[in-house]
Amino acid sequence: MNATDTGPEGTPEHVRHASYEALRHEPLENLRAAAVLVDNDGLVLTANTAAQVLLGRHLKDLVGEDAHDLLHRDSHGQALPRTRCELRKVLLTGSTGHGEDDWFARDDGTVRRLSWLVSPYAIASEAEAGALVLLYDARQAPSHGDGGHLAPLTELDRLALLAETTTQLTSTLDVEEALHRLAALAVPRLADWAVIDLITERDEVRRALVVEHTDGVLTQREELQGPMPPVPAESPMPLSRALRGAASSLAGPATYQGPPDSGIAVEQRRLFVTTGMHSAAIAPIRGLRDVLGALTLGRSLRPDAFTGADLPLLEDITRRAGLALDNARLYQRQRKVAETMQRHLLPQLPTVPGTEMTARYVPSPDASSVGGDWYDAFALTDHVHALAIGDVVGHDLDAAAGMAQLRNMLRAFAWSRPDATPSEVVTQLDEAVKHIAEVPMATMIMAKLDLDAEGRWRLHWTNAGHPPPLLITHDGQARYLADAHGILLGTGATRPRPDAHTVVPPRATVLFYTDGLVETPQHPIDHGLNQLRRHAAALAHRPLDSFCDTLLKQVRPHDNDDDVALLALRIPDAGDAPFPAAGRAEYQ
Repeated sequence: MNATDTGPEGTPEHVRHASYEALRHEPLENLRAAAVLVDNDGLVLTANTAAQVLLGRHLKDLVGEDAHDLLHRDSHGQALPRTRCELRKVLLTGSTGHGEDDWFARDDGTVRRLSWLVSPYAIASEAEAGALVLLYDARQAPSHGDGGHLAPLTELDRLALLAETTTQLTSTLDVEEALHRLAALAVPRLADWAVIDLITERDEVRRALVVEHTDGVLTQREELQGPMPPVPAESPMPLSRALRGAASSLAGPATYQGPPDSGIAVEQRRLFVTTGMHSAAIAPIRGLRDVLGALTLGRSLRPDAFTGADLPLLEDITRRAGLALDNARLYQRQRKVAETMQRHLLPQLPTVPGTEMTARYVPSPDASSVGGDWYDAFALTDHVHALAIGDVVGHDLDAAAGMAQLRNMLRAFAWSRPDATPSEVVTQLDEAVKHIAEVPMATMIMAKLDLDAEGRWRLHWTNAGHPPPLLITHDGQARYLADAHGILLGTGATRPRPDAHTVVPPRATVLFYTDGLVETPQHPIDHGLNQLRRHAAALAHRPLDSFCDTLLKQVRPHDNDDDVALLALRIPDAGDAPFPAAGRAEYQ
C-alpha cells in the first residue's frame, strides 16, 4: 500500500492544507499592499488581511480557489474569458508583470477596479514555484502615517511605482501628455511639487511644467512656467548639473541663498521662495543620445526631507521618462516633417469659371504617423479640368512621398494626353506604379469636368478601388456615383478599367473623399457611407465651405485614426455658363 493510501494524515489533500497553514506564517502581513499568493496553476494559497479587506472575502473563501475564475471580471461584472486575461498569462509564464484598471469581484457581488503587480515567488524551500500578486487602487490617494503625513514607500511600493511609470509613459506619444503623467506619478506619492525643465532642439531651456499637490488636487502653476536662462558650462548648482547630464543631487533653500552664479540660479531661488519647498531632489532626464531635461521633486508640506536613499528611485523614474520622451519627440518630429511635406505637396485649387471648388485635408488625430491621402485639381484645356483624389497605402513618410510621386505622374500623363479618357490615364499611371514608382498600392478616382454643347456640366470618371463620389442635388437628394469601379493601383493585374459619366444638375454638389471620413473599426463601411449620404443631403443648402466643415465635424468617426481628404465641387445655377457654347469642349 502506498503512503498516500494510509489514511487522511498521509493524503496529498492533507499535505496541501498543511502547506496553506504554514504559509499563513509567511511575512505577507508585513506588506501594506493587498497581497495574494498563488501556486503555478493559479490556485490561491493564502492572502493577507489587506487583500481580504480589499476583496471583501474571508481567507477560507479564497484558499484553494482558482484566482481567475473566482475574482477576475470584465467591466460589466461578467466572467472574463481566460484568453483575454493578461494577469493569468503572466502567472502561467512565471514572469513579472503589471496591469491597470482590471475588475475584481467582491463577495457581495460588486466589482472593484484595481491595478496589479505580479512577481515570481518561492513558496517554500522544497515547494513548487508560485507568484505573489499585489492588488491596489491606483486612483486612491496614498496611505498616510501618523500625523497625516505620507508614509514612506516600501520596496514593493517602489516596484509598483516603476512598473506604473513604464506603463503610463510608454502608452502615449504626446510630449505634453507624457509630462503630465510623469508629474501625476510622482505627486503626491513622493513629493508635494513636481517641476520639469526641458532642453529644446535649439539647446534652450524651458520650464515646461510646474505642478503642486494641494487639498487633494494637482494644480498646474503656469505663472512659474516658461523660458529659462541658458545652462552654464561650469556651474556646480544642482539644476545646472542635472541639465548638463551630471548625477542627481539634493537641494534646499540654502543651496541658492548665496550670490547666484547664473540666471538659472536666480530662477531656482525664486522657485524655492514661491513654492515654500524645504527639500528637493533633482535628476537629469536622459534620452538615448542627449540630455532632455531635468525633474525636480520638492517637499513643502511633508516634514521629512529627501535623502540620498531617495535618489536611486528618482533616477529610475527619470530613466524611463527619458526613453518615453525620446520616443515622443522622435514621433512628433517625423509627424511634423511628413505633415508639412504633405500640406506643401497638396495643390492650390484652380479657378473653374462659374463653379465653386474647395478642399480639406485633416491629419489623423491620434495615429502614430501621417498617411498618404491626397487630392488634386488642374486645367487640361481652357474648358476641361481634371479632378483627382486618392490614398496611398501606409502611414509614414514613405506614404507621403508616394503620394507626391503619384500626383506628379498623374499630372504628367494627363497633360500629355488631354483628350484621353480617365481610364486611359489611370491605366498608364498603374503601369508606372508597377515599374518606376515606390508606391506599394493605392486607391484613387480621376475625373474630368466640362460643359457640353447644350450648356450642361458633365463629369467623366474612373474609380480605382476608392470610395465612390457622392452627388448631392440642391433639394437634398444624394446618391453615390458607384459606376466605373475598378481594381486599385499596384496589384499587377491588367484588367480593363471602366469609365462612366453623368450630367451634374445645376446647383448640385459633387463630393470626393478618402476613407477616413467613413470607416470605423466598430462598423462596416456601409454604415459610414449611409451616415455621409444622410448628413450631406441635409447640408445641401449650405455654402460650400460650411458644407465641408460641418461634414467633417458630424460624419468623421471619433474612433478612426486615419487622415481625411475632401474635394468638393458645386455647379452654378442654370444659365450661368462661364463661356459661350462655341468655345465649349466636346469631350467624350
